[in-house]
This record gives sequence, C-alpha cells and structure tokens, in this order.
Amino acid sequence: MTDSAPRDPIQTADLSGRRLGDYQILRRLGRGAMAEVYLAEQLSLERKVAVKVLKAELVADTTHVERFQNEARAAAKLTHANIVQIYEVGQWEKHHFIAQEYVPGRNLGEIIARQGPLAAGQLLAVLRQVAAALHKAAEAGIVHRDIKPENIMISPSGEVKVADFGLARVIGADAMNMTQIGVTMGTPLYMSPEQIEGKPLDIRSDIYSLGVTCFHLLAGRPPFTAETALAVAVQHLNTPPERLEQSRPDLPPGLCRIVHKMMSKKPAERHASPRELLAELRDLPIDNDDKETAQWFEQWSTAEMVALSGGHFEATQRLDDLMKTSAMITAPKSWPRWTLLACLGGFAVGVVGAVLSRSPSLLADAQTEEIPQRETAWQQLYHAKLTNTEAAWRKVWEYFPPGDAAEQRFTANLAMQGLARYYIWDTGQTRQARPLLEELAALPPSETAFRAFGLAGLCIVASMEQRQQEAVEKFGSLTPAMLDSLDPEMRQLLIQRMSSSRNALNAEARGRLERLGRGAAAPVGG
Repeated sequence: MTDSAPRDPIQTADLSGRRLGDYQILRRLGRGAMAEVYLAEQLSLERKVAVKVLKAELVADTTHVERFQNEARAAAKLTHANIVQIYEVGQWEKHHFIAQEYVPGRNLGEIIARQGPLAAGQLLAVLRQVAAALHKAAEAGIVHRDIKPENIMISPSGEVKVADFGLARVIGADAMNMTQIGVTMGTPLYMSPEQIEGKPLDIRSDIYSLGVTCFHLLAGRPPFTAETALAVAVQHLNTPPERLEQSRPDLPPGLCRIVHKMMSKKPAERHASPRELLAELRDLPIDNDDKETAQWFEQWSTAEMVALSGGHFEATQRLDDLMKTSAMITAPKSWPRWTLLACLGGFAVGVVGAVLSRSPSLLADAQTEEIPQRETAWQQLYHAKLTNTEAAWRKVWEYFPPGDAAEQRFTANLAMQGLARYYIWDTGQTRQARPLLEELAALPPSETAFRAFGLAGLCIVASMEQRQQEAVEKFGSLTPAMLDSLDPEMRQLLIQRMSSSRNALNAEARGRLERLGRGAAAPVGG
C-alpha cells in the first residue's frame, strides 16, 4: 500500500467501543510494529482479554496476514504458566486479530525504570521462569525472536509471563516460515548477532537476547547503546560487553558468568538450550550453606508481590512473616502455636499455592539427585519450592510424614499440590498427577482449598486427556466457595479447559464458569 492510496477508515480508526465477533473492544492499550493492542471483554465468558489487531497498512499484504495468523496459531499451542496464553486467532470483517490472556501487571521495562537495577535473587527468579518458558517453546520448535524487558510481564499475583510471540518462527515448518532470510525483525538493543545478519535462527538466539535482557536488569542499562540502530547492531557483532562485575561487584560470580555466557557472540559458545541454562541455574548455591543467596530467593518470593500488587501488601507481609517463622523453627511446635498458623491456613493455601505455582521449572535432568533433609517440614517445603523437582517435592512427606501432626499434614498437602502442578504445568504428565489430585479431592470438607485444588486439577487433567464427560462431572462438583478459593493461575487454566465443554454444562454450572471468568479477569492492584 502506497502513501497515496486511500485508507480504509474502518481499519485505521480507533476500534474502542466496537465489537469484533465475541469481543467488545473497551480501550486501546498500545501499538506495536505489526498490531494495535486493545483491552476487550469476551462476551461469552465475560472476561477481560487483550486483542491484537493487525495494522491496516499490513492487511493488504497476504504474506503479513499469513505470518500473523500461522505464527499466532503455532504460539497458541504453547500452554505454560510462564507464557501469555493465546485464546483465538480470528477475522471479523476486514480485521485480523489475536485474542490472548490479559496480564494487568507491569513489564520489566517499566519496573526497572521505576525501581532501578534488580538484586541477584530477583534476577534469578525472573531468569529461571523465562528460561522455563523458552524451554517449552523450544520443545515446539518455536523461536521467540524478540525477548526484551518489555515482553516479560509480572502479573499481579507474581508470575513471570513471556508475552508477544508475534514475531515467533516455527523451525523446520516451511508452511509457517513466512520470514525470509535476510529480513531482520526484533528490537536492535537485544538482537543476537546472527539475527542482525539475517541468518537462520534457533533457540540460542533467544538465549542471547535473554542474556542481554539480564545484563540490562542487573546493570540498569543495556550493554550496547548508540545514536543509531546500525551502530548498536555493529556493537552486537564486534564489541565485547563490559563485565558485569565492574558495575555490580556485589553480584555472585557464578551469576555473572552465566549471563556473559548467554551473551557470547558465537551461538556454539552459549548454552545449547534452555534446559542446559536451567541446569546451570539449578547448580547455583541456594541452600543454607550460602545464606546470602538463599536470602535473596526468599526476599524475591515476597518482594515481587509486595511491589506489584499494591492491594495485597498485608497478605504478602503475612506470608513473609510465616516463611521467616518457619525458617527459625527447630523444635516441635505445641498445638497452641500451630493453632495460630492454622488460622492462617486458608490464606496460606491460596497464597503459598500461588507462590508454588510460579516456582520456576528447573526441568531437572537428574530426578535421582540427593535431597538433604532440612530441620523442619517448612524448610523442606521451601527447598522444594526453589528447586521444583519431583524428588524434592516427594521428600517433603517422606522426611516429614503427615501422621497425627496437623502442621505436617498441612505441609504434606502443600507438597502434593506443588508436585501436581509440576506434573501438569511443567511436564504434562497427567497420569502421574491424577493420584495426587484424587487424594487432595478426598480430604475432609474442612479442607476446602485443598479439595478445590484437587477437583479443579482432576477437571483440567480430564480435559487434557479428552475425557470431556469426566471434566464436566468434576466441574459440577466444585461449589462456589471452592471456586473462590482457587488461585488465579488455576482459575485461568480451568476456564480455558472448560470453555470448549461449556454447552455440556447445566445452567447452574455454566453460570459458575461465567462468574469464574469474571473473577479471573479482574485486575488486582494493577
């Protein structure tokens, strides 16, 4: 389309107030290179979503339209806790759009501009979750190609979410590979050398961009800056970055080494895959013999939510106190002391569950690793949260059997919940998750939150296994109180899975699903 060509007023006008199929456009959120982004209401489920509409000047080019649609459909197959979920790729009249999960939090670009460089523990928490998201993408043969602080969101509940797979390319899928070699896309400040040169890309290009992002988050500035994009590109190709140790002598040497390895000019000198990167991160000291690093992790686990969900300050402060209290306990508690903790039980299941749900997947290569026994069940649970391996979760109840101790029953249930999440979100092993979910679902009525997690998990697993009738039955067993107790991530996945079975639900259950959608979409302190 030339500058002199008449523009379609329907396509160039602000779409706020209009309707695109099932989506009522509310307001414009921003603009990107290929699309405009709007906040919208999905009418059938009464939930907030983000809708990306392909720009008018690109609609006339069928190549852009095909890439926009095909690559979005490929990215829609990526279901992971740390990836912004794509719900639908569609067309309404002349508008080509993508409807995706709405994350009302802030991106890391905004956070670093407001708060300055991150501490080591904060960076590690982000890095491990983004690497887990890239591992999921790599399994599907997808390269993001635009990893940068602005595309890494922190949700109100504290999860790290990688956004905008709009530039993504599917490796080896000619039908979907619409980007020609020699056409450079992405953001120059974070591009890999091979991306700048227009060479074929693999996941190591994303690892480079993630390394540059980490450098920026730690140093407070990108490693290369200049007046022009070309000058920045030349530095990526030829100039070694300044060593992080020079500007941040407080950082652990191991972390600096990992970041600079990610930023190696030659792909062969970087981590070969996100799994390899996660393995190195796993080996960084986080145990009690390195109290400073362990403290970084503990502070980040609550500081994220304190900083990013203003309305949750009191709740996250209570969680912080609870975790610090558990770290100091060395002798068996008396029942009165546990009674106090039990009063926080309902709160702890929800908030600790949310923290566990965003625990970065380390995709441990060696599930047979030796897991040391901690002094208390809480310390064992916290170790499992940090490492997020099958072995670590199981050791919580193996080292501290539930028995008659209320506290250990509580931590054992949390550990089963964490392991079930690991199976569902990180490995897709629904068969292994089933017995854990069934045990949680069979708990006494007084354990509302755990029972709700178990039933919701069984509903999700049944849907993943194409057992739609079972999914409908399990959803029908969830009372309104149970649905209210679910954490945001579990709610979102439950909504996604049950949307396809909506017509099979009775009127009452359908109403619950719609109310659940409204609750999951509501911003929290954002």
